[in-house]
Amino acid sequence: MTTETYRPRRSVLYVPASNDKALAKLASLTCDAVIIDLEDAVLPADKGPAREKLAGIFANRPVANHSGRRCEMIVRINALSSEWGAADLLAATSCEPDAILLPKVDTPRDILDAGDLLDDNFAPDAVKLWAMIETPKALLNIGPIAELGRDPASRLICFVAGTNDLVKETGILATPDRRYLIPWLMQMVLAARAGGLDMLDGVSNDFRDLDAFARECTQAAAMGFDGKSLIHPAQIEAANWAFAPSPEAVAEARSVRDAFALAENAGKGVIALNGKMVERLHLAQAEKLLAKAAAIGA
Repeated sequence: MTTETYRPRRSVLYVPASNDKALAKLASLTCDAVIIDLEDAVLPADKGPAREKLAGIFANRPVANHSGRRCEMIVRINALSSEWGAADLLAATSCEPDAILLPKVDTPRDILDAGDLLDDNFAPDAVKLWAMIETPKALLNIGPIAELGRDPASRLICFVAGTNDLVKETGILATPDRRYLIPWLMQMVLAARAGGLDMLDGVSNDFRDLDAFARECTQAAAMGFDGKSLIHPAQIEAANWAFAPSPEAVAEARSVRDAFALAENAGKGVIALNGKMVERLHLAQAEKLLAKAAAIGA
């Protein structure tokens, strides 16, 4: 992760900028982040009016969500190559969101062009970029795209899997177990880790089948994703649970941290703990997990 302070992104909910009813509920949500959507969820005829609503949405931004933490707010713009993209980016920049989510990213140039526009319009460094990985070309270029995460000047901090678009663009069969998507999802996780980026799983379309959604969250967590993008508030609880450290994992991490803190283990690279050999790399993992648990109140 590229930020020094861990920021949970277990549950990231898309909310159409044109949906006043959904926007009115922002302060009551327990998700870690909200994506105000100007792209797929907004019809072409509504894109201009939706963009004009951004200033009001951010002026009434909730100070904290239901859990007491400030909910991240991101704006997904239309592609910069579209007729709406440039105006979307300028409008979003003026609101100073936590990040701007770029759709249809194909190459590193797409990230760099957006970053240049942010710089030219004096966007604060705190305004970051997220990127949708949703095209075959993005997957073929994912290594160089992810490498931008190592350069703070690029602003890139997070990938979001666009699984619906990948299914559409490739023609693969969308099965409940996602067997044909898994190789690409794992490729995304690997590239994200190489670039120091967070990685969010794609949406689950049937928001009424919460059991299937929970299984998908468990699968994504096991694959190494940091969280999941959502389309309905009913999905928040399952995502928050699946991507949070378990009590058992937290207890084990504490035991590793406490063991290395003992005076007799000072300077040791490897120690024995509960019948296992534990290395300093396990200490780093434990500290990361404990920081995550502390951030979400686990």
